[in-house]
Amino acid sequence: MTTTSSFPEDEDPSVSLFRDYLRLRTVHPEPDYDAALRFLDRIAEELELPLKKIEVFPGRVISIMTWEGTNPTLKSILLNSHTDVVPVYQEHWKYDAFSAFKDAEGNIYARGSQDMKCVTIQYIQAVRRLKARGWKPTRTLHLMFVPDEEVGGYKGMETFVKQPEFHKLNIGFALDEGLANPTDAFTVFYGERNPWWITVHCPGSPGHGSRFVENTAAEKLLHFGLFCIITFSLLRLNTSECFTLGDVTTVNMTMVKGGVAYNVIPAEMDVSFDLRIPPTVNLQEFERQIKQWCKEAGEDVTYDFAQKHMNQNITSTDESDPWWNAFSASCKEMNMTLKKEIFPAATDSRFIRAVGIPAIGFSPMNRTPILLHDHNEYLNEQVFLKGISVYERIIPALASVAALPNEA
Repeated sequence: MTTTSSFPEDEDPSVSLFRDYLRLRTVHPEPDYDAALRFLDRIAEELELPLKKIEVFPGRVISIMTWEGTNPTLKSILLNSHTDVVPVYQEHWKYDAFSAFKDAEGNIYARGSQDMKCVTIQYIQAVRRLKARGWKPTRTLHLMFVPDEEVGGYKGMETFVKQPEFHKLNIGFALDEGLANPTDAFTVFYGERNPWWITVHCPGSPGHGSRFVENTAAEKLLHFGLFCIITFSLLRLNTSECFTLGDVTTVNMTMVKGGVAYNVIPAEMDVSFDLRIPPTVNLQEFERQIKQWCKEAGEDVTYDFAQKHMNQNITSTDESDPWWNAFSASCKEMNMTLKKEIFPAATDSRFIRAVGIPAIGFSPMNRTPILLHDHNEYLNEQVFLKGISVYERIIPALASVAALPNEA
């Protein structure tokens, strides 16, 4: 395998490649996507796979490596990953967040080590091993590398799934990112909560700060916030069931805007919320509740959305489903315990499911603390290497699923 790294000669080549990739500063707000594209060019050449590049927006390129199957008329398998990472606060890190420093225990510290540059290299190295041993997929495999997932995906997957080039890929099933699990189990995500970002506008009577003024913007803001937060706090307190984060609705007040001076009662105040809503909730009824809260908060209180995702598709995890059966059976063969959950945040999988394609969120990182977006994000090299072996079993299982009724 060709590498350009400066890492120890006795280091596993897959680990060196991982650390090479982690050193690329594809970090917002100005990700170096050109460096990622050059890296992927090199990988495609090494794997002897054709590489297609599609510029979804200026400077936002999706790269696709394709390993054509022996029966390319069948639906293909998508191995999706994103190339961007979130910002860092370097003063809180033990090591340079883009040095890919490996400590004595084999922990590799870098932004993206869990989210999700590990999975990108695990896909690549699993495919490299499969090609080296002469295996050939029945179904076509697409390795897709997308930009801007960490900033909502609008200039990446959200737009791409609507374009003809995406539909030409003829995708039947997709794998995307998951989360680490600190226990022996591996978490598998079959759906996601809907992110709603709303701003509530509260107009009111202005006046001097020394007076008693009725119908103020602040009163309305407080009323709405209390209606919203207390409702969900009571729901949490009144249940004895054991939920995961993905099973419940979370409401967080994230921004408040208003006021010009200490002694001036403002004519308007705005409050913004991050709502995460599980697929079990009726979204139409939920929005009616928001409208009712606005009405009860006071006259002329309105709201608008900065983000409103309405699709609630989930992927089947029934053993009768051929895709899930292939995935879970290969995991069982490796004595892996799977924990099925709704993803608590948002990934590109939501856009894939929205166009009717089943997708599983899965990152093979057990016995690992969840550190995505956190200071000192790291992944142990042995956990990383085991993940390659996991994909080396899962990919052939998915690519070998027999023709489905709609493919006959």
